[in-house]
Amino acid sequence: VQLQASGGGLVQAGGSLRLSCAASGIIFSIYTMGWSRQSPGTQRELVATISSGSVPNYADSIKGRFTISRDNAKSTVYLQMNSLKPEDTAVYYCYAFGSEGSGNQVYWGPGTLVTVSS
Repeated sequence: VQLQASGGGLVQAGGSLRLSCAASGIIFSIYTMGWSRQSPGTQRELVATISSGSVPNYADSIKGRFTISRDNAKSTVYLQMNSLKPEDTAVYYCYAFGSEGSGNQVYWGPGTLVTVSS
């Protein structure tokens, strides 16, 4: 199983970025997909999830600014981030949660760094 995130980078406050996470080795369409983030000295924070039925859920800290979506044909989940703030600076990780018959599994990607300058 591989989850490969991309799209991170340096952006000014108020700007936008779109993160992508391509999955392989899983039946993508049956998994809940999500994004978490972690900045130095803090615990990993759940940012957004999207169910297999494409129902999104967001952390209060990013609600109204970020949008999660998925393309099952491409086995890819996206995170559109608008109106970015310096406090959004973190390493963003995508993950997959679900079961293909042998119990629930969680798979994590290696992360992509987002830096928002003030």
